[in-house]
Amino acid sequence: MMNSLDTLFTPGLVAAQQPQWPGGVDGAPVKSAVAQLKSFPPLVFAGECDDLKAKIAEAAAGRAFWLQGGDCAETFAAATADSIRNRIKTILQMAAVLQYYSSLPVVKVGRMAGQFAKPRSNDFETRGDVTLPAYRGDAVNDLEFNEASRTPDPDRMVRVYNTSAATLNLVRAFTQGGFADLRQVHEWNKGFIRDSSVGDRYEQMAREIGRALDFMKSAGVDPDSFKSVDFYSSHEALIMEYEKALTRIDSRTQLPYDVSAHFLWIGERTRQLDGAHIDFAAKVRNPIGVKLGPKSTVDDALALIDRLDPNREPGRLTFITRMGAGKIREALPALVDGVTKSGAQVLWVCDPMHGNTFEAATGYKTRRFDDVMDEVKGFFEVHKSLGTHPGGIHIELTGDDVTECLGGGEQISETDLATRYESACDPRLNHSQSLELAFLVAEMLRDR
Repeated sequence: MMNSLDTLFTPGLVAAQQPQWPGGVDGAPVKSAVAQLKSFPPLVFAGECDDLKAKIAEAAAGRAFWLQGGDCAETFAAATADSIRNRIKTILQMAAVLQYYSSLPVVKVGRMAGQFAKPRSNDFETRGDVTLPAYRGDAVNDLEFNEASRTPDPDRMVRVYNTSAATLNLVRAFTQGGFADLRQVHEWNKGFIRDSSVGDRYEQMAREIGRALDFMKSAGVDPDSFKSVDFYSSHEALIMEYEKALTRIDSRTQLPYDVSAHFLWIGERTRQLDGAHIDFAAKVRNPIGVKLGPKSTVDDALALIDRLDPNREPGRLTFITRMGAGKIREALPALVDGVTKSGAQVLWVCDPMHGNTFEAATGYKTRRFDDVMDEVKGFFEVHKSLGTHPGGIHIELTGDDVTECLGGGEQISETDLATRYESACDPRLNHSQSLELAFLVAEMLRDR
């Protein structure tokens, strides 16, 4: 049993996609930031991670559905009360739609309070005759294109912790303090899309939920479970110095947990079996996700299971597939079938965002809503054909009225993208598109 962090992680392993910190990982700037992070209290608690693991086990067994959503890359500037509240409202609305139509509990997870770093295809970005380090998220450097902004700064990891703490404080206040009460299902739509068809459909559902709750109250049933929700945090475990500095030994079990988030995932670019990220994920006791792209093989999946979940612990491992709409129907069946036949029980989650990105003629990185929906449809079709459970969705979204993804009920066009394109990295579904997606997924979930 591990009781010391000093010897927890295997030294000398290669960590892909790391910032080129000034002075390197052993330099004074990084050591100073890490020392501060090690002295800080946990952002989440080991017991909460265990609670989430139990809910993931339920979803993997077909008795719940996973909803994970939030920013592509959080920014310090956007960590405002309004922005955080609107993201929470959007996820709560989506969860209400999914739960109402499927009669399944919905596990609510935010891509927030820690999603400040991003892997990049290239270490550098060139504009004209100027080449600078690529923007790797606010945890590393700044989006502004100048040498000072793009130079990696380890002190930003400390700011990530502080911003995440403030975000989690507000999330807990909203989800435990009455805002998330199911009887507020009408209120969640205030200031949002009352004048759209999806808004009308939501209001109709909200009235039906309200009548059902009134009936239950009249019959003397008024459970506390309606008054608050469990809402969990998640991010990609990317920057090794940050994640290791926030790993603690749980006083109950003497086991290591990464207390930077409840749920951590390893991206497709960093899931090398002999790399530092998988070694890290294998050592901490949080529930863990791994992204799988269209080139993933059954052998890849089985090797990851053996490495990350050798004891076949219920709820421990989630596979987040990101295939692309044109590839999911051919790439996913063998993976699901091979894992199922191995006897391992993982949670299968569909990320319909990352495989469907392209550059519009106007120069904006975007996604088509129809492609996003088609990948989700393919995900459900594959699981239905194999008799397995389509366990959840993983969505990049915002509660704001941005114009970053094409189509949807609002029919956002390529010329509309410039109207309000605010993402620091990848295009997100706006509030209306997110709710539209929830209704379409709810129908598939009901008919699965």
